[in-house]
Amino acid sequence: MEINLKDLLKKYKSHPYEDHEIKTAHTGIVHLNVEDGQEVSGPTGRWKHRPGTLLYVLEREGNPKRITSMYTGFVTGLRKELDSNFVQAGVPVMVIRHSLNKDEIIDRILREVLYVFPAPQRARYFFTPEVAAAMEKEGANILNIKDGDEIVIMSLMKRDTLLSYLGPPGVLYKVYFRHGDLIEQGAPLLGICSPERLPFVERMIQRIRTEWDD
Repeated sequence: MEINLKDLLKKYKSHPYEDHEIKTAHTGIVHLNVEDGQEVSGPTGRWKHRPGTLLYVLEREGNPKRITSMYTGFVTGLRKELDSNFVQAGVPVMVIRHSLNKDEIIDRILREVLYVFPAPQRARYFFTPEVAAAMEKEGANILNIKDGDEIVIMSLMKRDTLLSYLGPPGVLYKVYFRHGDLIEQGAPLLGICSPERLPFVERMIQRIRTEWDD
């Protein structure tokens, strides 16, 4: 697939943010805790153990559930008419608009130009000892990966499973998790770059770092 660097940069310069729609988790009475335009924060701490800003409380049968932000940004599209009213599950309540910085722009573009190998299930992921040792010695973007290589261990319900890489061969260019991280199903694990595309990727990153304003 041919990638046009100019078009990619134009796309993100015209829309340098991500909108995250926040919906009700289940039925209940909504009690809003934010205002339109308010800045909110996502989880913080090394393990993301400190919850983000409280967005709203959803009360059902006298049991309140606190819904906190998973994103950092500004509240927009707040539906004030829902405040203190009963709603069904899955009703949009607000949007959190997150402005992308330079590194996040690079990350989003890389997801378009690399082959991304996703997590098959919600689980903890580890590199195999052989791959971990090779990465420590050589660095991630030196390792060549081919279809069928066993490089990742999935740990689920106290059971470890070796995962075989399924995809085109290339260089392990990007790792999207830290050893032992709990990763959601479908989230990216690895970004593989074909050897012929490496110069393009390096040129793209250099251009963004020199031209893009944070």
